[in-house]
Amino acid sequence: MPAIYRVDGNSVLTSPEAAGPWDRRMQHGSAPSALVTWAAERIPAPAPMDVARVTIDLMRPVPVAPLTIESEVLREGRKIQLCEIKLLAEGVQVVGATVLKIRRQTQALPDEVKDLPVTLPSPEDSLVEDGHGATSPFAGMVSMRAALGRFGKAGPGAIWFRLDHPLVEGEAVSQAMRAVVAADFSNGTASTLDFRAWTYINADLTVSLSRQPVGEWILLDGESWIGPDGAGLAMSRLADRQGYFGRAMQSLVIEKR
Repeated sequence: MPAIYRVDGNSVLTSPEAAGPWDRRMQHGSAPSALVTWAAERIPAPAPMDVARVTIDLMRPVPVAPLTIESEVLREGRKIQLCEIKLLAEGVQVVGATVLKIRRQTQALPDEVKDLPVTLPSPEDSLVEDGHGATSPFAGMVSMRAALGRFGKAGPGAIWFRLDHPLVEGEAVSQAMRAVVAADFSNGTASTLDFRAWTYINADLTVSLSRQPVGEWILLDGESWIGPDGAGLAMSRLADRQGYFGRAMQSLVIEKR
């Protein structure tokens, strides 16, 4: 199965399968978000480190077209590394991101410090969400199972996500990439507006992790707040089968269709 991206040095070829639901010429936010995470994880660090935070500004619509990656280490330390990743299309920056990595070091924690368990149904016991490939090619690359509510429907929602498609040719999908791919679906997980009548495109995405997720399935336990002046927030708690491990937040641009 062909990957979404083929990377050669700093040059990126993009598959049409990267397209999102708003415009087939524009990438789904999950795809470039995962790409910048992959680029940051490839930057050598002085010690083994894991991604703790990814902050992405979608400065312009990301075209389904060739891209260029630019990477820089903003802060190099014994305990942290802060990276800056930019994506450019025809020389114009379309994505700006910072990725914080923290040194991996096993800690002997008190017994009472445990993951908050998930009490919602497992992916196998949740409702299969299908047909999303018809609205978004990239969404067709992701399996969805609704533990609460329905994806894209107004009201509270908790949806399991599993990426079923390779992202970067010849490269494994990291656990941080899986978390970021799922997190960008926050605005559709617990939307408060009807998708048929409104658009609520996210202008950014921030994902913070207390640990690396385990397994292929990522749960978004979400909610959305919509303001009266064209802005909103989509927020999710991230979990795997072992419990909750992170949070995601998107700033939304609200418009009537």
